Amino acid sequence: MSRGYSNLQPHARDSLELASLASSSPGRRTSSSSTSSRSGIASSRKLSLEDDDPLDNRNPAANARGNHARSFSISSVFDFSSNLFPLSSSTGNGYAPIGAPISSTNTQTTIGGASLEKNKTLTYLNGLSLIVGLIIGSGIFSSPSQVNSNAGSPGASLIVWGIAGILAWTGAASYAELGGAIPLNGGAQVYLAKIFGEIWGFLFTWCAVVVLKPGSAAIIAIIMGEYLVRAAIGAEAENVSVWINKGVALIGLILVTALNCTSTRLGTKMGDMFMFLKFVALLGVTVTGIVVAVTGFSTTGEANQDWKDKGWFDGTSTSASAWAVALYAGLWAFDGWDNTNYVLGEFRNPTRDLPRVIHTAMPLVILSYILANVAYFFVLPLDVISDSDTVAVMFGNKVFGPVGSLILALIVSASCFGALNATTFTSGRLVYVAGKEGYLPKIFGRIGVSNDQVASTRLRTRSWVSKRLAKMFGDEETGLFYTPIWAMVLNASLTTLYILVGEFGTLVTFYGVAGYTFYFMTVLGLIVLRVREPNLERPYRTWITTPIIFCCVNLFLLSRAVLAEPIKTLIVVTFIVAGVPVYYLRLRGRDQGGRKKEGTGEMSGDGRAGRGWMFWKRDRR
Repeated sequence: MSRGYSNLQPHARDSLELASLASSSPGRRTSSSSTSSRSGIASSRKLSLEDDDPLDNRNPAANARGNHARSFSISSVFDFSSNLFPLSSSTGNGYAPIGAPISSTNTQTTIGGASLEKNKTLTYLNGLSLIVGLIIGSGIFSSPSQVNSNAGSPGASLIVWGIAGILAWTGAASYAELGGAIPLNGGAQVYLAKIFGEIWGFLFTWCAVVVLKPGSAAIIAIIMGEYLVRAAIGAEAENVSVWINKGVALIGLILVTALNCTSTRLGTKMGDMFMFLKFVALLGVTVTGIVVAVTGFSTTGEANQDWKDKGWFDGTSTSASAWAVALYAGLWAFDGWDNTNYVLGEFRNPTRDLPRVIHTAMPLVILSYILANVAYFFVLPLDVISDSDTVAVMFGNKVFGPVGSLILALIVSASCFGALNATTFTSGRLVYVAGKEGYLPKIFGRIGVSNDQVASTRLRTRSWVSKRLAKMFGDEETGLFYTPIWAMVLNASLTTLYILVGEFGTLVTFYGVAGYTFYFMTVLGLIVLRVREPNLERPYRTWITTPIIFCCVNLFLLSRAVLAEPIKTLIVVTFIVAGVPVYYLRLRGRDQGGRKKEGTGEMSGDGRAGRGWMFWKRDRR
């Protein structure tokens, strides 16, 4: 080693940040100084470092191996610098130590090429809308019946909603600590790969990209279609062909995908707008329920008196199994709390904003859910709430008649559209990261449609029409279509397949088993990381009891799923295990291709010779 960290300039970062983070200042994406250029590194994946050779003495990343005499203590047991960063490369099992020659065959993933992580545009409000937008979908408006019917009484169901929300909050708080320590795009994919090994990150990607993300998006889209059709034709919607609902769902999916492909700004603005709409809708439901309770107003029939005449805990279930089902249904309604972690690398200030987003969104959603259910109990009898899949529509009809049904149906469909927008935004980033990692073909890790699109964006936007469109809908610095278009197209294609197939019973079981398995592994990784890396810089640190509680609840839910649906659980496990040979086939091709490029000095994607021929620099440590 030629130079220690003590010789670095004061603002130089440690190897973890140098290998993974872009500068938080968008204006520093291109810099005249070598120091600021290095601090603008956008991603750990397949770095070419352009003119700053990773073995150059001036590059702090070149000095990361073997020297731990620095303020950021990274132990040899869990050495980020030598074992984990960068993620993908052409050597070994997909990881290469900082300082090793790293080739890049894709200009879109290089430092000088396009990268979402270099274009930091997301703010606290955007993160809030991503979490709230996905959590508040259709569940609280349409079918809180699973919680209410299994809890047995209004009071018990409110307790279940509160417990489910707090448990989801523990998971979100755990992800907030992981996101602060590893502030990269990809969420659980990156955390699992760095803590337990790359195969775990791949298996999560295998399940999430192929089933979990597109499957849940398909459910949201179909519910949106059903409520739009209901709003359009009224009660006759029950007799309409299912293909009409699916057709409307496909139109909504195409529209959302197109909006998110246009620009990051457009997708986030849509998310912000729908977040406010959802909170206004839930506030309106709550206020309406209170007014009805006070005045006894009802357009159709007598006002509900059950909340007065019966005890709020009368009929509470004493079955542990029933409470478990109610809790599982409540947790399902809160799912989506990890949404912001998928795009953390694009935040202007991720370590500050992620905890703020989590600890703002979760209590707001919990309070909104509880108040909305109280309003339902004020207006509708318990047996109606427990048996209905259209609670909000019945609520509107009870208070305002057919007009109320129409309004609530439109609100539910708009809420689903907002949730579809949020999941499309983050799913595209997950696929994009998988493409950059080499888990998927490199086209899915590309920004824009073609290799030369980003480079020629400014040339194409010189006409006044293009400038006006870019100013109205594009991102501030990058204009239009600076998004992972191919990644979103893949996600939309798989979602379309699930919409057409429409078998959601197995999908829900798959989501429960696979989803909570990876939640458990990821949060368990936080505990492992606390033991292995006690000195790792953590801008946010949750109580150690938080991940422990979450892991215990996850084990309980998983054991219940295994006992209740053993055959379906076996199918899920088989699918996950099937990802292991796919991992070795896919990663072997990626690594062999990289070694061939380095060994032959083949021209890289940016037209320059690969760095494998610089053999004399390999021994310079």
